[in-house]
Amino acid sequence: MEDLAHASGATVRTIRAYQDRGLLPTPERRGRANVYRETHLARLRQIADLLDRGYTLASIKELLEAWDAGRGLGGVLGLVAEVHGPWTDEEADRISRAELDVRFGGAQDDEAVAEAVELGVLERVPGRDDEFLVPSPQELAVAVELHAAGVPLPAISAHLRELRGQVEHIAARFLEFTTEHVFARYLGHRPPTDSDAAEAASMVRRLRPLAQQTVDAELARAMRTFATRHLHHHLGTEESFINGQPRPVLLPAATMEAVQDLVGRDNVAAFVTAAAEREVQARTLDALASSHAEARKVDQMD
Repeated sequence: MEDLAHASGATVRTIRAYQDRGLLPTPERRGRANVYRETHLARLRQIADLLDRGYTLASIKELLEAWDAGRGLGGVLGLVAEVHGPWTDEEADRISRAELDVRFGGAQDDEAVAEAVELGVLERVPGRDDEFLVPSPQELAVAVELHAAGVPLPAISAHLRELRGQVEHIAARFLEFTTEHVFARYLGHRPPTDSDAAEAASMVRRLRPLAQQTVDAELARAMRTFATRHLHHHLGTEESFINGQPRPVLLPAATMEAVQDLVGRDNVAAFVTAAAEREVQARTLDALASSHAEARKVDQMD
């Protein structure tokens, strides 16, 4: 056992615990000695790999039992790798503390940096107090632009916390939705077969971009609607619009009948539009003429 511990990097105590849990095959008995083979070393390495991927010992036991039953682990590990893989094409970057200070106006704000680290916008580089890892350069760039526009750093952090909670809710709902309607047939039994896990991994690759595409489209729609409404509210013109669209004007029935008798049913809309445009143009011309006349009157008085 000491030799196995030395070769695998695990402790003797850990190896005994694995044996007690049934994770490690019983060694071959030779007289008073227990003999461990390459299969035991390979099994320890498999366990270490699965632990690194986030599996619990209980789930590892189920997977290894499936392996021993001939069902294989290739598909399952492929699915795990697919889910744990990057969900964005964005690549992490690094930034020095000096560069960070410059991008945020030149002032050193240790409290803001600590907040960014807590939120995961920045990650400390071991052994380097003057350098940070930036998991999402786009997210940092947004913060820089907002700060340059006059938004205080505490407000940006608070907004990110609120936004993150809402986005995590969307992600959870999308996962529940796809699990119910797509992945249940692959993952309905534990552990899944090798072929089912491989098919599920392929489906993850296909569906991975859908969540972001849906959120992008819906966010664009919502921003257009609410930004238009917000603008009209501040300009005092919101009463003329409904959901960003012009509010329809209802004409009296007698007026509509008169227009219809004049130009015919099919030409009512075109006539009303032309009449409205002509009235607007006439009022514009009157306003211009009045303004010019007033200006000449002032000049004559001078």
